[in-house]
Amino acid sequence: MLGTDNDALLFTYEVAPVFVLLEYVTLKKMREIIGWQDGSGDGIFSPGGAISNMYAMLLARFKMFPEVKEKGMSSVPRLAAFTSEHSHFSIKKGAAALGIGTESVICVKADQTGKMIPADLERKILEAKQKGFVPFFVSATAGTTVYGAFDPLIAVSDICKKYNVWFHVDGAWGGSLLMSRRHRWKLDGVDRANSVTWNPHKMMSVPLQCSALLVREEGLMQNCNQMHACYLFQQDKHYDLSYDTGDKALQCGRHVDIFKLWLMWRAKVPLKSNQHVDIDCVCLCLCSQPQHTNVCFWYLPPGMRHIVDKEEKNKRLHKVAPVIKARMMEYGTTMVSYQPQGDKVNFFRMVISNPAATFEDIDFLIEEIERLGHDL
Repeated sequence: MLGTDNDALLFTYEVAPVFVLLEYVTLKKMREIIGWQDGSGDGIFSPGGAISNMYAMLLARFKMFPEVKEKGMSSVPRLAAFTSEHSHFSIKKGAAALGIGTESVICVKADQTGKMIPADLERKILEAKQKGFVPFFVSATAGTTVYGAFDPLIAVSDICKKYNVWFHVDGAWGGSLLMSRRHRWKLDGVDRANSVTWNPHKMMSVPLQCSALLVREEGLMQNCNQMHACYLFQQDKHYDLSYDTGDKALQCGRHVDIFKLWLMWRAKVPLKSNQHVDIDCVCLCLCSQPQHTNVCFWYLPPGMRHIVDKEEKNKRLHKVAPVIKARMMEYGTTMVSYQPQGDKVNFFRMVISNPAATFEDIDFLIEEIERLGHDL
């Protein structure tokens, strides 16, 4: 556009009026789906779930200590953030980027299914306070990376309210179950959150990138991040200045990520969107009963099925998944991730978010794993 700074894309209404309005109405709709009254609040599209989580941490810090914006971390006490031991690494990465420090992120124990244990969260908060820390942020996960577990949001929110701590829900992976009539219950309590990360590019077939941070309190994001650049955000414009959303962002140039989601939303009626998410979840029930579309499993080759010694069996089983994955890549047929977790040796972690996946695809995967690993 002639005469316009390219960095102003999706920063001001005058430069990108259509996309600004699309973002406004879509974020409002997403907040309504979360359960906030009349879709009130705020939000922004960001480059990904990790950045959305960092935004949430930034807002939580500013809400408790607004002076940190001008004076920096030296003006605030030692802060403590809390998240499940199964949470995404972006919580620690955000703490590092914001100067809070990874050692200030306290991991809360998870149960055998991968869900945060509320009693341990409360215990860790009290311990931190006794050590002189100020608890300011709790991140509960809706759909953990490995097990696809959903933390008990209602119980976690009660603890956050009790100790006046910001309650964030990282729904980057599982947030799209809010669109599902059959699986929405897994996010019961999300409406109590101060902020929610939701990635439509996961589970909803929106092309990368499309990640949103939804915030309960209107105006907080603006106050936290605005810098009043006079060459972009003049205060005497002829329209409502709330449509100049760029000052809420940390970035200077913003992609119009909203357009992809808006087009998909217009193309699919709500019923079809619900069916789309439900199909993803049901498709994997033939393999196991996961909490989400994550299915974690071992393949036990014939030569190992009669080993009695548990230590010997685990030692050999730990090597199976890496070998089979290498063979998968050599043959070019499939590629499934593997990893250890806690005291569990390497297992396959199969995650499906493609609505085109069929039962036949799952059968092929199992048969292929057996073909490639039968001699191990």
